[in-house]
Amino acid sequence: MPAYRTIVVGTDGSNSSYRAVDRAAAIAADTGAKLVIVCAYIAPDQRRVEVAQDRLGSDVAYQVSGANPAEDTVRTATERATRLGAADVEAIVRSGEPVAVLSKTVAKFDADLLVVGNRGLNTLTGRLLGSVPSDAARKSSVDVLIVHTVG
Repeated sequence: MPAYRTIVVGTDGSNSSYRAVDRAAAIAADTGAKLVIVCAYIAPDQRRVEVAQDRLGSDVAYQVSGANPAEDTVRTATERATRLGAADVEAIVRSGEPVAVLSKTVAKFDADLLVVGNRGLNTLTGRLLGSVPSDAARKSSVDVLIVHTVG
């Protein structure tokens, strides 16, 4: 199997998602692949923020709301990826639902690997409402690596 040429990794600024960035960066460094770091954010519409808080409960510290936190998130992720040896890194910030943003980015860059963390896979909310890793894996047209980032 040929090495991956373009890797897309999603981050929301959580420690868990940064571990997924680290894994994607290590793969990119090993294979010479382009790494595209993506952060989807929710536009600062108070109604949408409240819906997200209701869906996710009290653990919303990692939820990105508005473009400025998303810009900080990809800047931090890019610095981490570069330190780990990824040479060709691009950062993308887009408004929208995470899975849709990831899917569009994979298509836009003709990526052949999508990397996400496993946060939400084993939670009741994730099982009832879906989670980014499970939805991304189910809807992806390319290989998906779900990095074990939380227990």
